Amino acid sequence: MSENEISRREFNLGVVAGAAAIGSAGRALAQTREPFDLVIIGGRVMDPETGFDQVANVGVRAGRIAAITVEPLEGGRQIDASGHVVAPGFIDTHFHWPRPMGNKLALLDGRTTVMDLEIGTLGTLVDDWYAERTGTNQINYGCASCHEFARTLVLDGITTIDAPEAMNHRGSDKSGWSHTRPDLDKGNEILRVLDTGLAAGAVGIGSTLGYMRDGASAREVFEIQRIAAAYGRPCAFHFRYTPGTDTSEANGIQEMLANAAALGAPAIACHFNNPGYNLVHELLVRMRAQGHNMWGELYPYAAGSTALNAVFLEPEIWVDQLGYKYEETIQDALTGEWYTQESRTEMMAREPARLVLAYKMPENAIVDWLRLPDVAIASDGMPILDDSITWDTPFEDLPNSHPRGAGSCARTLRMGRENGIPLMQSVAQLSWNSARPLGLTGLKAMQERGRMQEGMIADITIFDPETVTDNATYAQGNLPSSGIPFVIVNGVVVVDGGEVLRGVNPGQPIRNEPQESLFEPLDVHAWTQAFYTVPQDFGGGVPNSQPVYDPRVIPCCQ
Repeated sequence: MSENEISRREFNLGVVAGAAAIGSAGRALAQTREPFDLVIIGGRVMDPETGFDQVANVGVRAGRIAAITVEPLEGGRQIDASGHVVAPGFIDTHFHWPRPMGNKLALLDGRTTVMDLEIGTLGTLVDDWYAERTGTNQINYGCASCHEFARTLVLDGITTIDAPEAMNHRGSDKSGWSHTRPDLDKGNEILRVLDTGLAAGAVGIGSTLGYMRDGASAREVFEIQRIAAAYGRPCAFHFRYTPGTDTSEANGIQEMLANAAALGAPAIACHFNNPGYNLVHELLVRMRAQGHNMWGELYPYAAGSTALNAVFLEPEIWVDQLGYKYEETIQDALTGEWYTQESRTEMMAREPARLVLAYKMPENAIVDWLRLPDVAIASDGMPILDDSITWDTPFEDLPNSHPRGAGSCARTLRMGRENGIPLMQSVAQLSWNSARPLGLTGLKAMQERGRMQEGMIADITIFDPETVTDNATYAQGNLPSSGIPFVIVNGVVVVDGGEVLRGVNPGQPIRNEPQESLFEPLDVHAWTQAFYTVPQDFGGGVPNSQPVYDPRVIPCCQ
């Protein structure tokens, strides 16, 4: 009997591990006959935290899962989920298109929460970023305090609120943010801006370090991780040498791991699906085994996407160091044409931040990534820089971009189905594997999501395991996924029968509670006192050379 046949048999019989997890509380609630706001009938309910996997009914009340039971339930709205999986809403921690159309495509791919933890927003604008979305978002939303934007503010005088605006400033003549080594005063100001965002409730710090690999020193990177550690929050990095070789890629991630281990800090390895990924995965697994809250994400595509003027696409890196040829690896996202070194130079003069696709990994590596049980799927969905796009713009009329923004979740499920990857593993990669580590940082919103359990927030994705598929391609990157007929956000149906409902905006902020700032400026003298051997008088007037170490003292920036 094939694995798919076994899976279908277990699905039909409801005989799977964790069946006993339907507790007495669920039965008691069902027996009250009190109507639920929403009832999901006869779906295969899957909870990656407990391993629960059984055909059951789900009752939703006041935005939460109030019952999971085999008993009949009554409710105001009923969804027949027969033949479908009822899963925790998918969570995307790396999403750069926080606009209505970007959210719409994410919902059709089964996502109930999108966060930009690699970039995010300027620390001083965290309140504004969340306020813009209050009561108007169809999907849950969250952001990081952005390292890149703190540098653009301090070093270039540019104020930027999110990734679409960042693409524009990356095309400007000002590039101090990516190349300048700040002095101590400016370094302190960069750190202060980052701290302001954390104090305002940002989920963590996001850093596009690979775009400023020569501008940000090792000390600066350590210090931004130290600031996040003070709040118990993660730093999410595009690493210093991403993309790189199987040596440089891993070395760049080791910078983050070493800092995080020394500081006791959470950390996220952004899109480590590059050369050396197998070593990186082992490092993360071993660090977690030692109690460190460190995790990694990947997107299930062999090509990446970036701006044409990205520092790592310069000939001395892309061609000389990495050995790629432009005409085989760098493709214009809009026209599909392949660049040469000469045509890249010409386009850079006209449109330096033009969106491109960068082919850097073999297609067969994708299945290997999806076989890694402990990774999270995150799309790295790229924005479309066109102000004429509205919620109503037909998908086929959208300018092209990388398909990962529209199809990462459905592609994960489809490729899992086609390659014998356990469905529970894929569901965990899309939900629990992000919710769990973020919840461990104290982020309450993630302690109540990513699970199909009574009492949890009713973010729910319902999909057909036999037909769910991605439709977005490199040629048409913004076609919505199919096979995901219902998506429920905070107990409210937002995707109904495969259509996103207009004007239904139940999205909630994913955010920490604001608090007082913990910032202390760097001080060279204090570091010297803490880490150098200095004469100490231990009584009797006899100096004794002993190192004095105070972990609260902040070292200097350079």
